[in-house]
Amino acid sequence: MTTQSVNQADRKLWLAAIKPPMYSVAIMPMVVGSAIAYAETSQFNGGIFALFMIAAVLILAWENLSNDVFDSETGIDINKAHSVVNLTRNRKLVFVLANLCLGFGIAGIVAIAVYQQDPTVLGIILLCCGLGYMYQGPPFRLGYQGLGEVLCFLSFGPLAMGAAYYSQTQSWSWGSQMAGVIVGLTTTLVLFCSHFHQVEDDVAAGKRSPIVRLGTKRGAALIPWTCGMAFAIAALALMLGLFPVWTALVFLSLPSAWRLSRHVTRYHDQPERVFNAKFFAIGFHFWSGVLLSLGFWLSA
Repeated sequence: MTTQSVNQADRKLWLAAIKPPMYSVAIMPMVVGSAIAYAETSQFNGGIFALFMIAAVLILAWENLSNDVFDSETGIDINKAHSVVNLTRNRKLVFVLANLCLGFGIAGIVAIAVYQQDPTVLGIILLCCGLGYMYQGPPFRLGYQGLGEVLCFLSFGPLAMGAAYYSQTQSWSWGSQMAGVIVGLTTTLVLFCSHFHQVEDDVAAGKRSPIVRLGTKRGAALIPWTCGMAFAIAALALMLGLFPVWTALVFLSLPSAWRLSRHVTRYHDQPERVFNAKFFAIGFHFWSGVLLSLGFWLSA
């Protein structure tokens, strides 16, 4: 193997480790929540929006890096070449970088709280961080008990959406919470789809992920139902008048949901083919979020 091909392989591993598309799950609650705030109250503070976005990305980086650290302790990532710990072979360094990301992320949220003289957003984000730690960190490791999806839904759905909306308006909204359920479901699909190709490693490490518990076939059957639930909630919010008519644009993301469902249904028991299911899920998450937020912006 040539030096060039080795370098290309290393770059691919580092891209897989950093997972740039995955940061959509940090950004989307800010985008949708701020769009709803503008549509409902005509308020939008670009500085707070930008600071919150940067803080959210840093906090998710902490989550991802610390997850690699904690997983290295259980041996579950022994075959995961793109684990940051495996790539650097320095667990302590990765843990320090993770905590630096957390510190700077929380500092950004503190700055927002100080500026607004209101600790509400800080309290919500600290709760999200606590749930994130319980997902992966000892002694809880709730993700190993199959409860990660519940924590993911709460943190990236209603809680994150509530924090984004509140950061712009310092108030609450039923519409934003309905949107939070939709974004929470699409984010949870990303985590859910990441388990299909890891069943053997999960079983060996004692991790009872939902796919280990259900089996890949029954797990795959849940995906179209979850996608359908997201669209049903959007339709209900439209009928109740909580979403403006323009938000019907979200239904243009149906092809992404269909591609995700078809891919996992077809390859659920083939790890070498289903490994990229989470990126199909990211596609659905991204397009549904962008179209939903666009609908709110257009109605403002």
